[in-house]
Amino acid sequence: MTVWGHIPYGGAMIPPPRDVSATLEVYVSAPTELEMQIAVAKLPGLTVTEELAVTVDGRSLWPEEIVGEHGSRIHRLRVESGLVVIDYSAHIETPAYPIPVLTTDHSIYLRPSRYAECDKFFGFVAGQFDIDESPGVLIAQVADFVAQRLSYIPGASDPIDGAADTLLAGAGVCRDYAHLAVALLRALNIPARLVAVYAPGCDPMDFHAVAEAIIDGEWVAIDATGLAPRQTLVRISTGRDAADTAFLDNHRGLINLNYYKVTAFVDGDLPIDTGAERIRLG
Repeated sequence: MTVWGHIPYGGAMIPPPRDVSATLEVYVSAPTELEMQIAVAKLPGLTVTEELAVTVDGRSLWPEEIVGEHGSRIHRLRVESGLVVIDYSAHIETPAYPIPVLTTDHSIYLRPSRYAECDKFFGFVAGQFDIDESPGVLIAQVADFVAQRLSYIPGASDPIDGAADTLLAGAGVCRDYAHLAVALLRALNIPARLVAVYAPGCDPMDFHAVAEAIIDGEWVAIDATGLAPRQTLVRISTGRDAADTAFLDNHRGLINLNYYKVTAFVDGDLPIDTGAERIRLG
């Protein structure tokens, strides 16, 4: 098995060390259950030093950690009321090994989902793409289509917009780009999913979202925004779409996200991502 980070893959050697962090301030005005997905995914091969601190009105609490599929980590906390401050930082020395393709992936990631409603695109892709082309060619065409069709405009989309809304609007942010790419790929019978990441070099700096699709038995990263080099992305969570990967969620109660800040740096110069290479994420 080829291990990214020790053997050249997609033109890239092991990424240099990376430092990432996230700070969230959330005001809770009615009892709720908070869930955060901001920690680096826990996967084989990863060498990481990290810290997580959570306070409620200055009082330290330790949330429950739930490790899900593909190493996604949910930190869950029940709060009655008050100001919740979450601070997370991590130093990634070496990346995790690329996630292998499972037999179930060919079923789960072809299905329509909340924000990637691929069943609305079957007729569209038949008229837009040559469905007889190989997956490798189609994935490149989808990435080019999304990049050319959409304009990156913060605030242009609504949090409940799906891929069809994004196509009609012609604008959005990274999650909208990823949702449209995922929906189109699934409609072309190529399994695809969304990955939330830390992205060194991303401008504007924020939590970032990219698509992953299966090519020749491997999960390959696709980022039609071109905002950050894929070689240095750090996986946070993986799922069907943003419903599975949101950095903050709550059940019951009432909350307000007062403030958040994300940082992601690489030790040394950022690599150049031409978009033509097959890049696998750890």
